[in-house]
Amino acid sequence: MANMSLKKQPMPEQDPNIRNKNFKEVALGYTGEMAVEEAQRCLQCKTAPCVAGCPVNVRIPQFIAKVTAGDFTGAYSEIAQTNSLPAVCGRVCPQESQCEGKCVRGIKGEPVAVGRLERFVADWQMQNGKDEIKRPESNGQKVAVVGAGPAGLTCAGDLAKLGYSVTIYEALHTAGGVLVYGIPEFRLPKAIVAKEVNKLKELGVTIENNMVIGKMNSVDELFDEGYEAVFIGSGAGLPSFMNIPGENLLGVYSANEYLTRINLMKAYLKDYDTPIAVSHKVAVVGGGNVAMDAARCAKRMGAEEVYIVYRRSEQELPARAEEVHHAKEEGIIFKVLNNPVAILGDPKGLVSGIECVEMELGQHDASGRRSPIPKEGSNFIIDVDTVIMSIGTSPNPLIRSTTTSLEANKYGCLIADESGATTKEGVFAGGDAVTGAATVILAMGAGKNAAKAIDVYIKEKHQQ
Repeated sequence: MANMSLKKQPMPEQDPNIRNKNFKEVALGYTGEMAVEEAQRCLQCKTAPCVAGCPVNVRIPQFIAKVTAGDFTGAYSEIAQTNSLPAVCGRVCPQESQCEGKCVRGIKGEPVAVGRLERFVADWQMQNGKDEIKRPESNGQKVAVVGAGPAGLTCAGDLAKLGYSVTIYEALHTAGGVLVYGIPEFRLPKAIVAKEVNKLKELGVTIENNMVIGKMNSVDELFDEGYEAVFIGSGAGLPSFMNIPGENLLGVYSANEYLTRINLMKAYLKDYDTPIAVSHKVAVVGGGNVAMDAARCAKRMGAEEVYIVYRRSEQELPARAEEVHHAKEEGIIFKVLNNPVAILGDPKGLVSGIECVEMELGQHDASGRRSPIPKEGSNFIIDVDTVIMSIGTSPNPLIRSTTTSLEANKYGCLIADESGATTKEGVFAGGDAVTGAATVILAMGAGKNAAKAIDVYIKEKHQQ
């Protein structure tokens, strides 16, 4: 019988005043009983609008039906047909604007908790199931993938299932891309990412770490080594700054650097000697998910006061509502409708404050949001010793600068069509390298599309 409750099963969580001092996962996950009860809220719509809202087209009604029946292994099999990283997606996907945003139950109440159920199923399978991964028979063709982030991992996994010999070239010493250097442990445990990556290795995917394509090898050289196609999923890791006075002071970070030091280089663990400033008062400039991650990390690293400084109102915050809610619970102070105009320093060149100006919202701009306009004479100073800039990133130009015919737009993003095909024959791209900074699941969707296109490209090439 369907569960007609208008509310989702609440997600068990750590107490805010405890979790803001540790890096353990905030959300504790459903029990089996909770999962079954939540799954019973699904109406099993024939049109399945939730699937249309998923960039990788997870078989949502089918996997939820299996959960309802208590068949968690079967539920995992349904998810795994289209999603290579379910434990990741269940934690970090913006379900509220994708699958859950299309859920019929959301019309008169809360949508079915698709993300929480996906996370439960993936975690249950890791703890209790036995994955019998069979390597498909090789088709004799080789494909290179640049970048072991969500787009690259997904593309590699789908190609490996089709029989291709796939090698991923990753610049960092650990596979995962933004999943390991950007998203904090308290949102996505690195052990979860490692397990998902190991499944791809068992499928036959080779991962070469510490390989900077564009420096150690060019894209052209990959073709010389016998690869018949190349997929570029190198992300968008080049940070943006505001070009205001004081950005060169000691104590100013890009969010990418700050999060990489904490997440990938383990600065939050006492037995690691990763250098990072001991901050007491921190200002994070920006309002996206990365800004929330940086602010919440700063709080956990011991900062007494952490501010989010954002030039628009709270309604325009681009971060997920859940992340904003968690940040507020953990004591992050929101200074909305404020914009930095300068970073102040002391005689030693250390950050001593950030000067801001109050803003008001004017007419709507090209993004559909109201443009922020400074209020004359409203300048004020926030006393801080650390400033973290989180106002966006762009793709690193290294790869395209070392090859020919690979074109990019004015923002540095590679030009590619819907299939992922770039302006250079045999080279495909997807994820943040094409779109600029976006979500994990959109990058995964681009990786899936490119894998299909690469398969068609190579088959047609051999038919000629």
